Amino acid sequence: MRRPPPPLAGLVPDDSRARYRLAAAALAVLAGVGVLLLSHRVFPHLSTNHDEGVYLQQAAMLLDGQLVLRPPVDLTFRPWFFVKAGPELYPKYTPVTAAVFAVGMALGDPRLSLAAVAAALVALTYAVGAEAFDRRTAVLGAALVAASPFYLVQTAVFLPYAPTLAVELLFAWAYLRAVRTGSRPFAALAGLAIGVAFFARPYTAVLFAAPFVAHALWTLARARAAPEPSLVAVTTRQGVVAACGLLGVIATLGYNAVVTGDPFTFPYQVFAPRDGLGFGTRRILGYERDYTPALALEANARVVRAFLTRWVVAGPLGTALAVVGLGATAARARRALARRERGLVGAVVRPDGGSGDTSERGSLAPRLLLAGLFGSIVAGNVYFWGNLNVLGDVDVPGDGLVSLYGPYYHFDLVVPVALFAAFGLRLLAGRWRTAVDRRFDGATASRLVVAGLLVGGLVLGGTTVAMAADPVADNEDASEQLAAAYEPFEPRPPAGVVFLPTPYGDWLNHPFQALRNEPGFDGRTVYAMRERQFAVVDAYPDRQLYRYGFRGDWAPFLGTPVEPRLYPIEHVRGERVTVHTSLGVPAGVDTMTARLAGGGESTYYTVRGPPETVDARIVVANGTARLLGDDVAPVNANDTSVPVHARDEVLLEVNAEYAPGNAFTYRLETPVALDEGEWRILTPHPEVCRGANLCDGEAAWIPGTARPGVTVETRVTAGTANRTELEGQRP
Repeated sequence: MRRPPPPLAGLVPDDSRARYRLAAAALAVLAGVGVLLLSHRVFPHLSTNHDEGVYLQQAAMLLDGQLVLRPPVDLTFRPWFFVKAGPELYPKYTPVTAAVFAVGMALGDPRLSLAAVAAALVALTYAVGAEAFDRRTAVLGAALVAASPFYLVQTAVFLPYAPTLAVELLFAWAYLRAVRTGSRPFAALAGLAIGVAFFARPYTAVLFAAPFVAHALWTLARARAAPEPSLVAVTTRQGVVAACGLLGVIATLGYNAVVTGDPFTFPYQVFAPRDGLGFGTRRILGYERDYTPALALEANARVVRAFLTRWVVAGPLGTALAVVGLGATAARARRALARRERGLVGAVVRPDGGSGDTSERGSLAPRLLLAGLFGSIVAGNVYFWGNLNVLGDVDVPGDGLVSLYGPYYHFDLVVPVALFAAFGLRLLAGRWRTAVDRRFDGATASRLVVAGLLVGGLVLGGTTVAMAADPVADNEDASEQLAAAYEPFEPRPPAGVVFLPTPYGDWLNHPFQALRNEPGFDGRTVYAMRERQFAVVDAYPDRQLYRYGFRGDWAPFLGTPVEPRLYPIEHVRGERVTVHTSLGVPAGVDTMTARLAGGGESTYYTVRGPPETVDARIVVANGTARLLGDDVAPVNANDTSVPVHARDEVLLEVNAEYAPGNAFTYRLETPVALDEGEWRILTPHPEVCRGANLCDGEAAWIPGTARPGVTVETRVTAGTANRTELEGQRP
């Protein structure tokens, strides 16, 4: 009787190479889809690493054909990590990574680029693994990469490390392929790829390429002792790699010349001249450290430890498997060297860098190149103080960005760890099979082999899931806090101009990186800092104005929630402008006092009663501001006003005290300006806090969140000044 064909007959190729390629392709697609879902689920509002907003802003600029921003108002629209050059702003990063994200952005969702990069990393891991080991190990290594916590987090965020690694892996694969086959097109591809990587992240590319450069020099030296055709072939091939790689260097220098005016000055150097390679005083903005060699070694030891115990596949177990693979490679290298010294084999590899015939894979040289990455990347990063900064407090385990995103300057090591772990896993599985076959008969041996592999797989899989779950859960917690903070902007930000607070300094997108402007500052919603507010109002005269504020400390990475508020603000102008205030007074308040400040001076008032509601008016006219109302009285009848400058803020603080030491403060900050003989004001920014010194921009008044009786109502009006108000008397 004729057997029916297998269920997948005709769909699965008979050739083993094609089957492995199909498996790798399926794995890459699954990984890409998984990362796409992970990014939407875990990072819907981006992460707490604010570099993401920089790359997305830069991606939008590239789609608009811009390398620089030209904001309509100086100082007010400067995004995080952008360099000011006269009226223009440019990012401190080169545009390579942004160009990758721009592709997905052009297709409607920049996260499509993340999925593509994630898939490419898995596919290229397989390709490199197939050159260095064998196809089965390569597929297993690609699977281990896809299961690595480091891979899952870094490919799901808009940071440069995964895209750069993808280009570096393309270089590694093309280089190994060129060496094995002698192909000049692959040599050209290798050079172009490492050139692009250099343009994206120069130092990262140099560290990755270092073992390959050493290998290239070694092959040239070996070829000099070989017949002439070999020397010509090797020299030509390596020359093609170098020449194409130099194109990336030229592109980098050209970009530097365009944006900084000097081809040898990088944008990041302009932004922070001491934020770079080397020891000694390192500085970025207001943060400074003395980066000594001893501190560098300590910091990097902690970073590498975190990488090997938390961020590689299966944590310590995956590291142990990689050590097995590395040990086996080292043992094979020693045996090959010993044989060569005894004259049994002419060389470990051919003078042209290949090994055996052109179809041979899994030779020793590619594995040694991958192993060399551990040395170049680990040692090279000691020279860069960024590895200290990712730790936060060096003495506190799990502090800093490393706890959420891993030691990302070492991200390039995730692939060699996975490939050597796959190699080690296969070696151990083979040893297990051999040991069982020696002691038991066929049926029993088969069952024991399967049982052992099943137990090993469960242990490896369980450890992998456990290691990946922690950083994913931590980032989900941070995203929950971000979701609460951005709730007023859902499902769609309002049309108009939104003034944002600046808890981290005078920057946009730091921390509010999800609230970004269009490159032309002409989007449906425009976001501005609270600097030069009236200039912003004049730049957008027909737009509704809003102010965003929040209550609480901004620390979503610590799981600290904030209570947000987005409210419309009014803009009025006239010879006299007035802020009408009504402040609720909770039961139990014994005394209340008020301070009015402006022009660098202050004046004080008492509050009669106190009443259930304090009704008062801040009146600005004739270059002064006064507090008027039946509920307030000046402490000094001869000191009832404060000066107001042409660009100023009038501040009202009302302190409510239950008993000595038990008090809270209302704070109203009102922007004021004088233009063409008329005063202008915007709706004040209200805060309620435990003492005036705690009203620091993170104590916004949020209706319904304070104790009963605490309320704030304001409105602004404009009119013609009358004599009584100009003289400071009650009308």
